[in-house]
Amino acid sequence: MKTNDWNPELYLRFGKERIQPSIDLVTRIDFNKPRNIIDIGCGPGNSTQILADKWPNTKIVGVDNSISMIEKAKKDYPNQEWIIMDAGKDKLNEKFDIVFSNATIQWIPDHKNLFNKFYNMLKEGGLLAIQIPLFFDMPLGKSIAAIAENEKWAHLTKEVTDLFTIHNSITYYDYLSELYQSIEMWETNYVHIMESQESILKMISSTGLRPYLEKLDNKNDIKDFEEKVLKGIKRDYPVQKNGNVLFPFNRLFFIAKK
Repeated sequence: MKTNDWNPELYLRFGKERIQPSIDLVTRIDFNKPRNIIDIGCGPGNSTQILADKWPNTKIVGVDNSISMIEKAKKDYPNQEWIIMDAGKDKLNEKFDIVFSNATIQWIPDHKNLFNKFYNMLKEGGLLAIQIPLFFDMPLGKSIAAIAENEKWAHLTKEVTDLFTIHNSITYYDYLSELYQSIEMWETNYVHIMESQESILKMISSTGLRPYLEKLDNKNDIKDFEEKVLKGIKRDYPVQKNGNVLFPFNRLFFIAKK
């Protein structure tokens, strides 16, 4: 697999759509004056600011395994603490009042063990707050997976599915209920109003589509793959009367107390 890093500028081009789930998750967190919080998969730091706005006097650490994302976070928010870290492998000795993660754990395998790790990162009475996109429940996710199985690319993209770990609420509840004393779960279907069908392609090219494109050998293959994804988008997400396109995006949330 190519080792291209994440593109913070492309990611932030759709910052409004990406940050609303963070706002909604933080709003639901009921914790009076946490002393410290870790934001796992902080990206360019924009979602971390939702935490900082709610708890301005709390120590907040943002961690991400992307060098470019951490560099962007350091540039835009120089007064906060940012660490390059692989949350699936690396370990911090510090324990936190809140372990927060927005749209990140789908990139980390073995969620049962991951939740054990998060549990051990929490102080007694601490909260785990997670949001995960249900990407493969969406027409777009299913379409991309089907395109990747085409014989033209299957030998290159066959391992991409293994990069994603996304379960349903039933599985996550079983994982969480073994560890936590209370659990709150909900789903929200965000209906993004997009300027065009092409803008949907552009939005996902920095996230869900990215690992597929990185597997391809050349620009022609990338162009061809993107054209087929766009064709699926045009089939599944029609243009509205005023020219905009509705892009429903379902996300799963949970807050668990240790």
